[in-house]
Amino acid sequence: MAGPRGARGRLPPLLLLLLPLLLPPPAAPAAQSCLSRQQLLAAIRQMQQLLKGQETRFSEGLRAVRSRLSTIHASLAKAAPEPPAAACPALQAPADGRKFGSKYLVDHEVHFACDPGFQLLGSSTRICQANGSWTGQEARCAEIRECSSSPCQNGGTCLEGLNHFKCLCPPQWTGTTCQYQAQTAPPTWSVTDDPAFSRQPRCAQVAQTQQCSCDPGFHMSGTASNGICQDLNECEVYRQQGGPRLCAHACVNIPGSFRCSCPAGYVLLGDGKSCEDIDECSLSQDNCTSGSTCINTGGGFQCVTPQCPPAAGNVSYVKTSPFQCERNPCPMESRSCHQAPKTISFHYLPLPSGLQTPAPLFRMATAAAPGRPGPDSLRFGIAGGNERGHFVVQRSDRHTGELLLLQSLRGPRTVCVDVDMAEYLDRAFQAKHLSKITLFVSAYEF
Repeated sequence: MAGPRGARGRLPPLLLLLLPLLLPPPAAPAAQSCLSRQQLLAAIRQMQQLLKGQETRFSEGLRAVRSRLSTIHASLAKAAPEPPAAACPALQAPADGRKFGSKYLVDHEVHFACDPGFQLLGSSTRICQANGSWTGQEARCAEIRECSSSPCQNGGTCLEGLNHFKCLCPPQWTGTTCQYQAQTAPPTWSVTDDPAFSRQPRCAQVAQTQQCSCDPGFHMSGTASNGICQDLNECEVYRQQGGPRLCAHACVNIPGSFRCSCPAGYVLLGDGKSCEDIDECSLSQDNCTSGSTCINTGGGFQCVTPQCPPAAGNVSYVKTSPFQCERNPCPMESRSCHQAPKTISFHYLPLPSGLQTPAPLFRMATAAAPGRPGPDSLRFGIAGGNERGHFVVQRSDRHTGELLLLQSLRGPRTVCVDVDMAEYLDRAFQAKHLSKITLFVSAYEF
């Protein structure tokens, strides 16, 4: 019996349970040993076939379940397709004008501006609405007619030109708008009441005739016998005749010539006409206290101390650098916190007065953190400020937005504008970043 017991010790539990049913009643020892071995082999072959059949049926069942799941998934996806993104009809740039913005999806903005010599009629900004229509009115550019304001005085006739006008003055009147009476006495640009601005002429006898002349910068006044050289006021001549500006800022008449001067905070350049701003910050000529930062401006400086916004609800910020605040971690369930700007940065830009437009002022860009996918879509917009109508934000490339100045600003003044950038991944909102921009507009055009 040692042989059968050894064989039973190696059989699976299921066969061990079936063996009593397969074995016959006890018999003679020799016959019983031979019969038991044959029955065991037959039982093993039967169990192998049984297991093989069960394995085949199980695999077929798995394939049927997979096929059924694929069919259900395909029917559900076909029955409920993803709705297409709502869009508005394309807008064209107005004649004699320009269009900024090429996206026509919901909440996207398109901006318009006119060429020099034309004024905008209609809406300068239009926003695509969820119903597929644009806000505002169609933008048109109308020619600016200078003569409509009757600029010519004293009976002058106005002639319209390209971006300018010219006055035809009647006799006895002169000037760009016929504002000056023609000179019959010594001209106003002649300095007659100051001895320092007079010189004796240089005279010589030529062919029994006395001929006199004056130094450059002087003109002859009176007759040849009693004439005197009087200073020519170059500053007044150029002002009256509307010629090119002699000086970037102020013209000062001096005997026989002129000199240029600059306002406080500027220095005269080597050409004797142009003015350059003095950078008080880099020269440590400011009086900013500790904790504030000096910002150089045209003709002066400003001391700034950017502050993070106060905490509101679940939204709070911490200052991570002198010009940036970062939002503290949000509770998972707080939607308002996640919608608040993740970062707030502060920027200060000096501008000359009357800067020619359109002029790029500022750029915003995104960059993915190492090991994390970056956004696949960005949206830019003007979120606030005190002169929003002067600006527009347009995309300059896939990951960059650009703030443009569309209307000139006259100084001195301080203008604020807030620009936000929203990041999306697979059309899902990820984060928002806010840039608070302050423009210090100078009183001067240089």
